[in-house]
Amino acid sequence: MSEMNILILSAGRRVELVQCFQKAAKKLNVNSSIVAGDCSNTAPALYFADRVCELPRVNEPNYIGSIIEVCNKENIALIVPTIDTDLLLLAENKNLIEEQTSAKVLISDTRVVKICRDKVTTQRFLEENGFRIPKMYTNEDLENGDIQFPLFIKPKSGSSSINTFKVNNSSELKTYKAIIEQPIIQDFMEGEEYTVDVFLDFESTVITIVPRLRIATRSGEISKGKIIKDREIINDVSKLTNVLKPIGHITVQLMKTKNGIEYIEINPRFGGGAPMSIQSGADSCENLYRLLMGQKLEYNENYRDNLTFLRFDSSICLDENMELITKDCLNRNLELVK
Repeated sequence: MSEMNILILSAGRRVELVQCFQKAAKKLNVNSSIVAGDCSNTAPALYFADRVCELPRVNEPNYIGSIIEVCNKENIALIVPTIDTDLLLLAENKNLIEEQTSAKVLISDTRVVKICRDKVTTQRFLEENGFRIPKMYTNEDLENGDIQFPLFIKPKSGSSSINTFKVNNSSELKTYKAIIEQPIIQDFMEGEEYTVDVFLDFESTVITIVPRLRIATRSGEISKGKIIKDREIINDVSKLTNVLKPIGHITVQLMKTKNGIEYIEINPRFGGGAPMSIQSGADSCENLYRLLMGQKLEYNENYRDNLTFLRFDSSICLDENMELITKDCLNRNLELVK
């Protein structure tokens, strides 16, 4: 069998994702090296990958050219983005990369990425297609006082919950508007928050949908979560993806409120908590290898329900020459079966 090497871009702290691909390759007996790319030589995932490469920052003009060079040098079969800032550039250059390499780019088309990356566009898309999302307020609404606290404020193109705040009164609203660039102001939602891992094949056919209750978060990323096969969420997210038509592994954030399911955002990439769903049995990494081998996948719910995952940090140690001394496992999951 020929090589099916995987290039993970902006590998950073994605140790678990590297290990999930390695585990899937071993399970399927696939000849595959996981190549971790990053602009920093202190990205922890580099020390767990099979091979590494240094890439420029996404805003540097030679970024796409460097990816093409690495793909040809390392015989890459699949390019996996992990951060929001890569997505639109990769979507716009997908055809170029695939024409000049043997790699597929795990990226939705430009239309999908533009919808997901701009929260105003996301809002409009969801409203136009009949999905619930908290009301967004215009400057005219704010000036006329046509609002009711509490509100929620966030940046138009933000990620990782950076600069997102609950707004309790007019004074707080004024303060937050002054520090957030291009703010979006919505009704504040109350309820149970879920991240939903969805995997779709290269034709946008849904293969798995895994709702994860967000029990606790840290710096915008889930630190404690529970897999729950919530039928209402699965059905609604299935309708959403059938309209949006993304590809690969995506994450959808939503909340179950007194009004029903209300959406927060859609991220067309692997989320930081994706290994929880992978370990429950909805193995997106294994699915990707199977697709690369030409296999046809069908929708299934063959993952375990009611699993609780607790994520935590560990360390690796480098000497004065930046050589590895010891390593443990970063961001492991501890699985509790109930």
